Amino acid sequence: MDSQPENQVSLPDDDPILRLVPMPTDTNYAGDVFGGWIMAQVDIAGSLPAIRRARGRVATVAVNSFVFKQPVFVGDVVSFYANIVKTGRTSITVDVAVYAQRGLRQGSDEVCIKVTEAVLTYVAVDEHRKPRVLPDE
Repeated sequence: MDSQPENQVSLPDDDPILRLVPMPTDTNYAGDVFGGWIMAQVDIAGSLPAIRRARGRVATVAVNSFVFKQPVFVGDVVSFYANIVKTGRTSITVDVAVYAQRGLRQGSDEVCIKVTEAVLTYVAVDEHRKPRVLPDE
C-alpha cells in the first residue's frame, strides 16, 4: 500500500524566487503557520518579478485570489514560485505558487505538497508613489 499522500507533487523545474523555513514564532494558536505569515511572503515573492519588470518600485494594489490548499508547519521548507501572467500600461499581474517540503527534520522520506496559490497585481510607481508607465521590455 502506498503511504504517500494523494496530493503529493514535485517542485517545479524553475528555481524558486524565495525559499524559507517557518519558525515557532510564525504559528497561530493552533500551532500551524499563521496565514498572515504566508500572505506576507507571497507578497514579497510576487513583488520580485514585478520590480524587475517595472525596473523600479512597485506597490501592491490587489490580491486577486488567494487559496490556502493545505496547512504549513514549522520546519517545512517552503518554496515560492512567481511568474508574471499579464502586464498593462502601469500594472503587472503575478501568479504565485507555494510548495512545502516536509519530512526533512524527522529524517523520513520527503513529501512535497502545493500549499497555496495566489494572484496579485502590482503597479509601477515613481518617487512620489504615483503610477508610472512600464518601460519597454
